Formats: sequence, C-alpha cells, structure tokens
Amino acid sequence: MGARRLGRVRRLVVKVGSGLVTAPGAGVVPERVGALAGEIASVREGRHVVLVTSGAIATGTARLGLGERPRSIPDKQAAAAVGQSALMWQYEAAFGRHGIPVGQVLLTAQDIGDRARYLNAKNTLLALLRFGVLPIVNENDTVAVEEIKVGDNDNLSALVASLLDADLLVLLTDVDGLYTDDPGVNARARKLETVEAVTEEIARLARDRADGVSVGGMATKLQAARKAAASGVPMVIANGREPAVLRRLLAGEPVGTYFAPRADRLAARKRWIAFAVPPQGRLTVDAGALAALTQRGKSLLPSGVVEVEGHFSSGEVVAVVGGSGRREFARGVVNFDADELRKIRGVKTKEIEARLGYKSFDEVIHRDNLVIL
Repeated sequence: MGARRLGRVRRLVVKVGSGLVTAPGAGVVPERVGALAGEIASVREGRHVVLVTSGAIATGTARLGLGERPRSIPDKQAAAAVGQSALMWQYEAAFGRHGIPVGQVLLTAQDIGDRARYLNAKNTLLALLRFGVLPIVNENDTVAVEEIKVGDNDNLSALVASLLDADLLVLLTDVDGLYTDDPGVNARARKLETVEAVTEEIARLARDRADGVSVGGMATKLQAARKAAASGVPMVIANGREPAVLRRLLAGEPVGTYFAPRADRLAARKRWIAFAVPPQGRLTVDAGALAALTQRGKSLLPSGVVEVEGHFSSGEVVAVVGGSGRREFARGVVNFDADELRKIRGVKTKEIEARLGYKSFDEVIHRDNLVIL
C-alpha cells in the first residue's frame, strides 16, 4: 500500500459524528465538546480549521423530552431548531476557553446546488477564516427536507473540503477506520491503513452482508472519500475517542484509514457539476457516444442520445448513462431543455434547426461542461 501523502496541512476540515458530542437521551455532552475543542485548539496554530458537526437533532430530541428520535419531517425540523442553538452554545463556550471565536454556517443542498450561492458560501467561509474565526458548519435541518438522514454530514464535509481546496479532510467517528469485515463479528477483520481508490470492492466492505444496509454509516463515508479524492483532497476516517487523534495524525502517525487523493484532480467547476448538484434528468446514450465521451474526449451531440428522462431546463445538470447496465458514467450541464431534447434526440447536428425552428447550440453537452465520473 502507498504511503500517506499529507505534506503541509494548512487548511483542515474536521467532521464530527453525532455519537462523539451527544449521548442518547441526554443530548449534547459538554465534556465531549470540551475535549473536541481542546483537540482542535492544539492543532490550529498556523492552520485554518473548519468544523462540520452533527448532533443538532439528537440534542433537540433530548431538550424536548422526546423518548426517541422523531420520525416525521416537521418533528425532526423542530428538534433541529431547538438542538442547533444548544449545540452552538456549547461550542461557543468550549472554544471560548481557548480564545477561539466561532461562527455558525448552516447550509442546504440548494445552497450547494446553485452555483452563485455555492460561491457565496465559499466567500463567507474564507472571510470567517481571514478574521480568525473557526466556522462550524451543519446541514440546515430546520428547512432541508430530503437531506435529513444519518451520515449526510459526511458528504457535506467532503463538499466543504472541495469548496475550500482543503489540504485534508478528517472524519472523526466511533470506529478506528475501514475494516475488511465487521470487527465486532469477525475477530480476523483487519483495519485498512490506506485506500488508493474507492473501488466497487472497497464499497462492498461498507455494506452488511445480510441486508446490504450500510454498517455504522460507512457507506456515506466512502461517498465522501470519492468526492474528496476527485477534488484532490486526502481523507482520513479515525476514531474521535482516541486521545490526541488529530495531533498524532498530523504528525504522520498511521492513525485511522487514509484515502489517497486522485492525481488528476477535477477543476473547481467540474467538481461542482460532479458532486454538488443532484441531476435533474437522465440521458441514455448509444455505444458510439459512450466511446466518444469516455475515450476520445468529445462533446455529446444529439445523434448519440437514445432516451431522455425527467423534466429539466437548459443550464441544469443531468446524468448521462449508457452501456449494458445503463450505469451513470458522466454528468454535465445541458444546453437544451427536456422537451427540446426529445425532439432532436438521434438527429444530426445540421438537422437541429429543422426540428426546433432555431438552433442555439450544436452540442447537447459541451465537453467543458461534462465530467466523466
């Protein structure tokens, strides 16, 4: 396995799981938040650190005296609203003891999916760092509907790391890293020190053998690793209960599981296309278009489009699928809306005007706006 390529970490994103800062029935635990603040304070000298935290819903659930985590969306959102302020109050107090000011940044999928709002979020975070503030980021669970689910902050932290061109992303959790099997069941399971790429074989390690469900939220952590790697950001999954875990990790100790970044990192705009925006539709392409896009670096033309699914406008991101399993292999910003595409699919470029009565573009997706996944 390859060595860890950390270099000099000047910009660090740390994500902390709910289990590390809260306790069932009690909500946020001041001692745990205090320990985390001390750990981050110890590595902040000469570095910019951004903290992505879970725990708002768990804290609100306890504050509202609910016996269990709420199931309905409005109840979860109410719990998040109550819990978020309590959680931030504890962070404010804990980091205040180290003389570190904090700032709350709540994001939704829409903030990240809209290019202008995405860049605005980046500028806000950079301004906070410039002022010496430690940004504390969370999903805005009081308004986000689809995104209230366990592990969502894993993906959010990878998007924040990509947004800021971080030097390292650390996911602190309650396990020591990625194992070859569930160590609680299989005594021979071993921890992987390094993962060069999140292959399908690696992804299978995160799924329970019996029901295919993610073990310990590990599936979302591997999704985060893929996003980070494509952005050129190394990532580590480590046990947040280990003493001095961040200091040891940054000193080069082989703590946790290290995920190597891709050498051919995607440009910032292509990262946004690939990961920040949920596709609004799907285009199925023929074998010729599949080869042209993946092997010859071409744009997608109408002649290669076989099927159009969904309702989308020009300028939105769509998934591109093809091959025998019709798997998604690319994403891109489309030049035509869904209805226009249904009229011109399969036709030559010179026939576009005859079909539509006008021609604004030759390409369905220009190469510059296309990402091969």
